[in-house]
Amino acid sequence: MASTEYPNKNLFLDPAAAEAGQSPDGSKPHHGDDAFSSSSNSVHDAYSAPLHRKLKSRHLQMIAIGGIIGPGLLVSSGNALHNGGPAGILISFSLVGIIVYNVMQSLGEMATVIPVTGSFIEFAERFVDESLAFALGWAYWYLWVTVLANEYTALGLVIGYWTDKIPLWGWILIFWFFFLVLSNLGVLAYGEVEFWLSLIKVLAIIAFFIIAICISSGGIGPQTIGFKYWHNPGAFADSINGVARTFVVAGTLYAGTEMVGITAGESADPRVSVPRAIKQVFWRILIFYVGMMFFIGILIPYNDDRLLNKGSKTASSPLTIALTDAGILPAAHLINGLIVLSVISAGNSSLYVASRTILAMARSGKAPWFLGVTNRLGVPWAAILFTNIFTAISFLDVSSGAGRIFTALITLSGVATFITWAIIGIAHIRFRRALAAQGQDPATLPFRAAFYPWGTYASVAANIFLVFFQGYTAFLNPFSASDFVINYILLAVFVLFVVGYKVWKKTKWVKLHEMDIWSGRRTYDDKPRGEDSIRGKKTWWTKVRDVVIG
Repeated sequence: MASTEYPNKNLFLDPAAAEAGQSPDGSKPHHGDDAFSSSSNSVHDAYSAPLHRKLKSRHLQMIAIGGIIGPGLLVSSGNALHNGGPAGILISFSLVGIIVYNVMQSLGEMATVIPVTGSFIEFAERFVDESLAFALGWAYWYLWVTVLANEYTALGLVIGYWTDKIPLWGWILIFWFFFLVLSNLGVLAYGEVEFWLSLIKVLAIIAFFIIAICISSGGIGPQTIGFKYWHNPGAFADSINGVARTFVVAGTLYAGTEMVGITAGESADPRVSVPRAIKQVFWRILIFYVGMMFFIGILIPYNDDRLLNKGSKTASSPLTIALTDAGILPAAHLINGLIVLSVISAGNSSLYVASRTILAMARSGKAPWFLGVTNRLGVPWAAILFTNIFTAISFLDVSSGAGRIFTALITLSGVATFITWAIIGIAHIRFRRALAAQGQDPATLPFRAAFYPWGTYASVAANIFLVFFQGYTAFLNPFSASDFVINYILLAVFVLFVVGYKVWKKTKWVKLHEMDIWSGRRTYDDKPRGEDSIRGKKTWWTKVRDVVIG
């Protein structure tokens, strides 16, 4: 492919050409994805029809944080406390939170100007190498399949707290069909369900924070707690080793913040909604994730045996333990209901992201072609069904022996998260270099990443480090072969996918002057809708409201 010298002109001087996926010289690059353009087809083509762009700003803002508040934050945070101690989990969740902030800045810059459903998977192909996109797409799809499978199991266990009339496998089947029907109602239905469920979760967590302050200060409960558990049994459960074990938990719980990039392809106005969601991610991480770690760390000692209760998700939730100890008797039922809502919300988002990922892969030739089909509602029903079939691995958890395999499969999702975040940063660096090579001014981008380039380079280095660091405890004396395999096998498979696809397709590293930075661009007016509400003067209440509920 001959090098294409693009003239030095503003990125949006020719909106018609940009919308058509053309570069300034009139050519149409290879990677143009017309399937995700905003134009409508007079005749529905199931294999190339565009997804419907109906998600509003409020949908994306709640999806940015509420969609990933699942049973992990409400239950697995207790396991993290047991492994790391109150100071350990604050360190790991704060550091990973900083990494996530920079990853989201990188993704926001690319997804705002090129809002395609393939998002960072397509960016990896355009800006780096097609073989990297192939491995990334399947790893990211696998991540959400395992997360969704875990949600099915969690729902069965949590509802089992109220009744044992239906076995675990029965609940898995019930919710398997429930999510299948819900996800086929269209993207607007997904956005509305996610908005309201996320809003309930956010308000419930804020209420817990207020109650936690009252419990710690002695206003509620039999005693004043303060920070006594930081002294006895202590701030760290197992020094640096405990902190290391909580990094992969933090990565797993933070997984999903990048789904804003996937939803951008179905956003009605990404120039407003995507930057707003991206900018608020940092504060929401600080409030909900780091805040949750702080409060459970002062209310519960890390050596509390109830944190490891395997019989019920509710029984091992640190929220339930804290409220029960304070004498709030309906605590278990309240937290149980909250976990049910959070699992439905997280499962809804998991199936959405996984199906859109495999859809984009199919339409770019990296997955079976039939997975790229959509119906007249713009729903990728084949991708949804295909994804949901693979969540049948959740039945492994029904058997105690196979349950160990299921746990190992879930653990791998944390490694997949760090790999995904690292590649987002690499794609962003390549994108910026291509802009310079093709004579484009980054100042014309509708959203620019904060702290570039140092924030992006730091996030890439940190994620690569965490891919290896998260499993280093396997090397401690005595060496654990099983832990080593669980922690690093996904990395080996990922490399195998990259090398295998590269050899098979003979792909090449994309050169900066040949890089496609035009296809799929969304054109905007000089002044975007909603700009006044973003940049105008706000009251303190408006600022608080925007941070909490968007």
